[in-house]
Amino acid sequence: MKLLSLVERKKEKKIKQYIVDNKEALYRFAYTYVHNEDDALDIVHDAICKSLTNINTLKDTDSIKPWIYRIVANCAIDNIRKNKKYVISSDDLEVDDLMGYDKYEDIDLQRALDQLPEKYRTIIVLRYFEDMKIGDIAQILGENENTIKTRLYNALAKLKISISE
Repeated sequence: MKLLSLVERKKEKKIKQYIVDNKEALYRFAYTYVHNEDDALDIVHDAICKSLTNINTLKDTDSIKPWIYRIVANCAIDNIRKNKKYVISSDDLEVDDLMGYDKYEDIDLQRALDQLPEKYRTIIVLRYFEDMKIGDIAQILGENENTIKTRLYNALAKLKISISE
């Protein structure tokens, strides 16, 4: 067992508090990738483990949110690659009702989001469902802010066309 320095212990405490305060949002974000409750829970678990074992990679405790969302995104992508599956079942959609998570009121919006390529869907979810700033989204996805803005506008245009059809 590795002993943590005082700075790392403070970081660990802040990370744990952030995770406890935002566990539902982290789950929803993971769920947008895999559309499966069990896989989303596994992803969040893996992300929590990775974040706690890699505390030293967090440079500033003010940037915990984008740091941990990036870990969740990377774990989700790893999970998809590992399992080679991306399936939506009707049972998974009913779980949202039971657990009290945000749910899509408009089934057309849900279908339109599902049809978007992952790079667009992730930006839409982070911006409008998780209420993140463009700068934070850029940091999470490791992209330039202007690239994120362009993808956001393209995604909104695709959603508009998809929903109006």
